[in-house]
Amino acid sequence: MKRQIFYSFHFKNDVMRVQQIRNLGVIEDNKPVTPNKWEEIKGGGEAAIERWIDENINRSSCVVVLIGSGTCKSRWVQYEIKKAWSDHKGLVGIYIHNLKDPNYGVCAKGKNPFEQVILKNGKKLSDYIPVYDAGTDAYNWIDKNIEAVVEKGIQSCRK
Repeated sequence: MKRQIFYSFHFKNDVMRVQQIRNLGVIEDNKPVTPNKWEEIKGGGEAAIERWIDENINRSSCVVVLIGSGTCKSRWVQYEIKKAWSDHKGLVGIYIHNLKDPNYGVCAKGKNPFEQVILKNGKKLSDYIPVYDAGTDAYNWIDKNIEAVVEKGIQSCRK
């Protein structure tokens, strides 16, 4: 059964890398928001962006954080991570720095964005959430492993 996935990523830096993952078609028909729709959402301010994120995460089984060089700095990625955790959604990270962007090639490996979230028990979210490095053959690794990774992410939210 194909899962409903919400991809969390740094748009400006990684949109072309993420498009490659969407094009694999391994996970449900995950279409990005159209540029016109996104401009409409952004025009509604921060509350409208949060509403859009909330609605899409609510329809998802798992949030997959696709980690590039600047992902950990993205305010919206941090919001999406916290939303997924608080809603007991599956949550997992995959480093995508070795996926080639057609314009810029590969990028530096970014920091684990789960390390920035400190839980009430004082531990970092990274102590609980699995993060996978897709390696130098990132495209093929993701193609072969993303379904299993998503399932592990879903299982991690049930512990």
